[in-house]
Amino acid sequence: MRRALLAVTMIASVHVANGQLPGVQVPNLPRVELPTTVDRTLGRVENTVADVAGRVDRLADLRRLRVNELLRTQRASLERDPAGQPILRAEIVSFDPTPEAMDRARSEGFEIARERALEGLDVRVVVLRAPEGMTTRRALRRLRNIDPQGSYDYNHVYLESGDASWRAEGVRLAAADSVSNPGGGAGAPSPYRVGLVDGGVDADHPVFRHAVVHQHGCDGRTVPSAHGTAVASLIVGKSEPFNGAVPGGELFAADVYCGLGTGGAADAIVEAIAWIASQRVPVINVSLVGPKNVLLENVVKLVVARGHVIVAAVGNDGPSAPPLYPASYPDVVGVTGVDARRRVLLEACRGRQVDFAAPGADMAAASLSLSFSAVRGTSFAAPIVAGLLAAALREPDRAAAMKAVEHLSMQAVDLGSRGIDKVYGAGLVGDGLRTPATVALVGSGAPVAK
Repeated sequence: MRRALLAVTMIASVHVANGQLPGVQVPNLPRVELPTTVDRTLGRVENTVADVAGRVDRLADLRRLRVNELLRTQRASLERDPAGQPILRAEIVSFDPTPEAMDRARSEGFEIARERALEGLDVRVVVLRAPEGMTTRRALRRLRNIDPQGSYDYNHVYLESGDASWRAEGVRLAAADSVSNPGGGAGAPSPYRVGLVDGGVDADHPVFRHAVVHQHGCDGRTVPSAHGTAVASLIVGKSEPFNGAVPGGELFAADVYCGLGTGGAADAIVEAIAWIASQRVPVINVSLVGPKNVLLENVVKLVVARGHVIVAAVGNDGPSAPPLYPASYPDVVGVTGVDARRRVLLEACRGRQVDFAAPGADMAAASLSLSFSAVRGTSFAAPIVAGLLAAALREPDRAAAMKAVEHLSMQAVDLGSRGIDKVYGAGLVGDGLRTPATVALVGSGAPVAK
């Protein structure tokens, strides 16, 4: 799905002709203390710019702060890799290792911590635990040395790519709409089927009344999260006047966090992607970001080759940040976010990985406690694109998937530099799906100012 950047350089020259204006009699005007007025105006502008920049900087820095907090509170289980990215301590992931390789690893003192057969993909994922006293870095080097043909990496931890409480707390829905909605709505199955790899979804939220929500992970437990619920609502939610991209659709939601500080590891994410793929769901949304990882990369390649579309948020680490994954893998549809004025989010990552832009700020999404909250981040733009693509696909099909992406590109509103660029990709889609963040939604359908 990746497109080559179209660079267009335009050089213009402006010539100013000198002339002389006729004299004009100017009436006496009241004296204005210009310097003071200018100073006050500039002061207000500077304060406003500083406030916006401060908020954006905080969001762009959110992942780093979250990583620092996780490492502080989960130091027994987490550490940094050489690049500073969070990993599970003493764990190495292996993609489809041979039995001989595992025998050699065990002979070196490694233990198999977890082993998963990825349903429908015909491959195994093995998580190895380093011998006592061996650092994680040395363990990775050792495994790569004893099995040079194998695929080994750290078990990286991936984090959400947006803030589900950007400006204000959510407003509780009217009591009349606060009803139990276990598992989403009943009725005829929707033709629109979308996968979600994220935190847990609060399927009791009334916004999912008309949808069907299948949840996976956490040993059968449901652990709702604000981020997962918000992203899910932007795909299949419906509560007048709120509409997701495919309201009332069928959602296959895999929870990779389960409320744990050590959640979101690479092996959990690939197992979630494989489960969704095994259900023959054509489009999979991943609003999570992290570093490049050989396990994740191999599974993404397999799933895309089998005709599934993976849509991912490009991340909020800032315009000069290095690429984040999985959005930056070839053939993954990378999505950035724009505000209500169709301006790219200042904190959004930029680069060749950007394929589309979609609403990612100045908007509402479902939250916990039967409420809605303002959201901001590329996390909330990706599900809109995922839903739009799901509306064009009924089952995994490589040719149909490429055609759907191409068709969506043709519908995109070109923003920024003419043609495809590193900021907006092919352009803006789904702009009409933004529900303003200044409106809270109630069961009666009446908007309430926040």
